[in-house]
Amino acid sequence: MLSCQNLSVQAGPDGPIILDRATARFLPRGLNAVIGPSGCGKTTLMKAILGILPTTGEAYLAGQPITCSEDLVGKVGFAPQFTAAQPQLSVAESLDYALRLAVPSEAERTRRLEFVLKVTGMAPHRAKRVSSLSGGQLRRLTLGLELTLDPPCMVCDEVTSGLDPQSEDQILALLRELSEKHEKSFVCIIHNLGKLNLFDWVTVVYQGDVVYQGAPADLLTYFGIPDGLRLYDVLNAQDLATWRGRWEIHQAEHPDNYHTALVKTGAPLEMAPLAEPQVPDGVSQFFTLLARRLKLFFRDTGYLGLTLAITFGFPLLVIIFNLEGKWEVLKVPMDRNMASFEAVKQAVDVQISNAQVAGLAAGLVMFQVILLTLMGANNGGREISAERVLYEKERMTGLRPWAYAFSKITFVSLVAIFQGVWMCVFVKMVCRFPGPWLEQSAILAASCVSMSIICLGFSAMMTSPEKSSLLSIYLVGFQLPLSGVVLALPAALTWVCRPFINSYWGWSGYMKSMMGQPLYDAYTASMPNQTAYVADNALSLLVLLVQGLVGICLIVFGCQQKRWN
Repeated sequence: MLSCQNLSVQAGPDGPIILDRATARFLPRGLNAVIGPSGCGKTTLMKAILGILPTTGEAYLAGQPITCSEDLVGKVGFAPQFTAAQPQLSVAESLDYALRLAVPSEAERTRRLEFVLKVTGMAPHRAKRVSSLSGGQLRRLTLGLELTLDPPCMVCDEVTSGLDPQSEDQILALLRELSEKHEKSFVCIIHNLGKLNLFDWVTVVYQGDVVYQGAPADLLTYFGIPDGLRLYDVLNAQDLATWRGRWEIHQAEHPDNYHTALVKTGAPLEMAPLAEPQVPDGVSQFFTLLARRLKLFFRDTGYLGLTLAITFGFPLLVIIFNLEGKWEVLKVPMDRNMASFEAVKQAVDVQISNAQVAGLAAGLVMFQVILLTLMGANNGGREISAERVLYEKERMTGLRPWAYAFSKITFVSLVAIFQGVWMCVFVKMVCRFPGPWLEQSAILAASCVSMSIICLGFSAMMTSPEKSSLLSIYLVGFQLPLSGVVLALPAALTWVCRPFINSYWGWSGYMKSMMGQPLYDAYTASMPNQTAYVADNALSLLVLLVQGLVGICLIVFGCQQKRWN
C-alpha cells in the first residue's frame, strides 16, 4: 500500500543528509515492522513518506503519488509517540471531538465512537480523564483517535515503546485483530526485536537507507543470526556501502519475495485508488474547536486560576493609588494683575496641585493599559506553540488551518474583551474617572485584544512555547519606555516607534475620552508640549485594529506552516 522510491531528507539547506535515496514497499492488510539502531532514520523514513518532512524522491499510496500530508486524509493514520489527546478531556470526549473534526454525519460519528471504544478495549474507561490513563491505555487511545477516520493504513511510531511485556503483547494483538478482521495495514516502528515473529514484513533501516525487507524468518537467514536480538551487532560490523551492495544482489536473486508475502496476507495484487473521504466544512470545525477550547479553559484549573488571578488582581493594583476616587482639580486664578506675593504663590500652588492630580490620573490610565498588555501576553503567548504538535497531528485528519487559527483568535479575544471591560468598570467605579463608560471600555478592551492577538501571532510562528512566551514578555517590557508618555522619546524616534506601541494608543484613547472634563484640562495645562500627542479615540481604536490585523496575518501564516519540531 505505502511505498517510496529514492526518498531523501536533508536536515536544513546546509545540514547532513539523514535519509539517503531510500526505497521501500510495505504490505497491505498486514503488520509491517520498521527496525534499526537508534538514530538510523526509521521515523524520518515514515514521516518522509507521509509528506510531513520536505523530501526529494517519490512516495506512493495505493499507486498514487503522495505530494503532501493532506493527500492522506482519511486514508493513512499516523499514531505518533506522544498521545494526541488533551489531558483534561475524558476518553469519550477526546474521541468525540476527533470525530466531530473528521466525520460530518452525526449518526456515523455515534457508530464509530462505540466501535472505537469497543475494538480498542477502552469502553470501560470512557469516562476517565486522559491524564489518569496508564501507558497501555494511552497507546490504545492513540490508536482509537486514528481509527476515527477508519483509515485502511496506519503508521505507528513506537506504539509499544515503554510498555511492560503484557501491555506490549496486548497492543500487538489488537493490531493483528484489526488487520485480519478489518483488513487494515499497519506500519510499526518498534525497538523490541524479540517481537519480530509477530509481524508479516520487516524493514531494516541503517544509516539513513533501507538495507533489507522481507519476512521475519528470512531476516534471520539473510543476516546469519539465530534471533533478532543479534541483528544490530551484525549491522554495525559493516558499513552502509557493504549492506547496500548485498541488498541489491539479494533483490536480483529473489524478485518474488514481496509477491509471496503479499499472497499470504490475502491482499489483492493491485491496489485500487482509495476513495476521498468527506470531512466537515471549516465552519463546523471552527465551532468544534472553540467549544473544545472553552471546555479545556474551565477544566485546566492551573491556567484558569492564573487567568482569574490577574484578571481580578491587577485592577486592585490600580485602585490602591486612589481608593477615595477624588480628583480635586482647582480653578486657577485668572487675574494677571496680582498685587501680592501671596496671590502669586496661591496661583502657583493651584497649578502644582492640578499637575499632580493630572499626572496621577495619566499614570493610572497608563498603569491599566500596561497591565492589560501583560494579560494579553498571558492570553496568547503560549496558546498555539504549546500544542503545536497536537495541531499538526489534527491537520493530518483534515483539520483546516484557517478554522484552527480563527478559533484561537476568537478564544483569546473573548478572554481579552472580558479583561478589558472588567478593568475599566472596576477601576472606574472606585477611582471615578470622568468620561463615557462605553468609549473607555472599548479602548481598554481593544488594547487587550490587540496585544493578545499579536502575542498569539508569536505563538503561531514558533514551535517553542518558552520562546514565544519570552518574546511576548519582551514586547510588554517595551511598552512603557517606548510609549513616550512617561519618558520623552527623541523626536526622530517618536513616530518611528509609536505606531508599534500598543500602550500608547490605549492610553491616548482613554485620555482623549475625558476631553472637556476638568481633569483632562488640568493634564493639558500641566504638559502643554504633550497635548499634540494625545490622539483621538477613533484614531487610537483604528491603530489598535491595524495592530490586531497584523497579528491575525501572523497567526494565519504561522498556522499554514508545518512545524512538527
